[in-house]
Amino acid sequence: MKITELRTFVVGNPPPHFGGRYFLFLKLVTDTGIEGVGEVYAATFGPQTIVAMIEDVFERHVQGADPFRIETLWRRVYGGGYTLRPDVSLVGVLSGLEMACWDIVGKAVGRPVYDLLGGKVHERLRSYTYLYPAEGEGTEVYADPDLAAERAAACVAQGFTAVKFDPAGPYTVFDPRQPSLAAIERSAAFVRRLREAVGTKADLLFGTHGQFTTSGAIRLAQALEPYDPLWFEEPTPPEVPEEMARVARQTSIPIATGERLTTKYEFARVLQLQAASILQMALGRVGGLLEAKKIAGMAEAHYAQIAPHLYCGPIEGAANIQLAACSPNFLILESIQTWGGFHAEILKQPIRWEDGYVIPPTAPGLGVELDEAVAAAHPYEGADLHLDMVGDPVQD
Repeated sequence: MKITELRTFVVGNPPPHFGGRYFLFLKLVTDTGIEGVGEVYAATFGPQTIVAMIEDVFERHVQGADPFRIETLWRRVYGGGYTLRPDVSLVGVLSGLEMACWDIVGKAVGRPVYDLLGGKVHERLRSYTYLYPAEGEGTEVYADPDLAAERAAACVAQGFTAVKFDPAGPYTVFDPRQPSLAAIERSAAFVRRLREAVGTKADLLFGTHGQFTTSGAIRLAQALEPYDPLWFEEPTPPEVPEEMARVARQTSIPIATGERLTTKYEFARVLQLQAASILQMALGRVGGLLEAKKIAGMAEAHYAQIAPHLYCGPIEGAANIQLAACSPNFLILESIQTWGGFHAEILKQPIRWEDGYVIPPTAPGLGVELDEAVAAAHPYEGADLHLDMVGDPVQD
């Protein structure tokens, strides 16, 4: 079997844009007619530039390759151009191509990917959602603890046993910064009100985006500790895990990190330094399914857990599910609400979510199929990045 064809899809994500402005999907086709889908999570360049990168890597390394030889393909892409080091854009492209190969392999042998990576461990996967605003509500939920508490209680009523929120203020290209007293008090008020609203029915996941200095993150963590969050996410920027380790040593709250990390090499440093005990790899960026499985294995040996991250489309979400299903140290899975809306519409069969849990599919490969008619009806023609940071310093 050989890979013969590549198709790419830049799909606009309609309002309210939960999961990003657009999704970058790809499809690989083999000479036997088997097709595999993947998703690239690369926010460093505009979408058409990323498409050109995908095409370049495909022509150099993937066209004519055997989709079963994933390890060889991975090394050739990763080391091509005399790099052999983590490159977030290259590895994002590699991730989408790699998961498409796994989709092909699973379909070729008639088994879900999780069966090829050790077999299913979990019959259902605990999930959480971010506290997204309700329709027509604007962004008040991010600034109003009482409204956020109402939204959290509504999520618990749906079946969620964990919710995530990030009230600490905007993240900027000039971070890290010291949080103001107002930001610390606002953050503590959020956690206090949400804990009052959900009691012990749900875990609270406190998100940041690497906004704070080491000392600032420690101060903030100490203000949150009385309300027992399940995690404190990415308290310092990703470049220097030694500093995140200092935060971890100064708080009882588990540290979670990983959405901006790529490959086993960056995650190995996190584990060696004890910078985090919950790893949040994003399957469309980290290097794909096999790389993520290796990272999960390293984490297992450190008694650390995995919580696959998702701010992307449902193909990456499907890969997250395959990894989670076969990983003994799986903790919790990020969902975009209950997998409805456009995340369901873009698939021929939506991801199955029931009472707070995702049910792993039994179909071969990734277990999902892209609806190309829906993708064609929602082209994204802009040049924006998938995510933007504030471009000026923030004093809050």
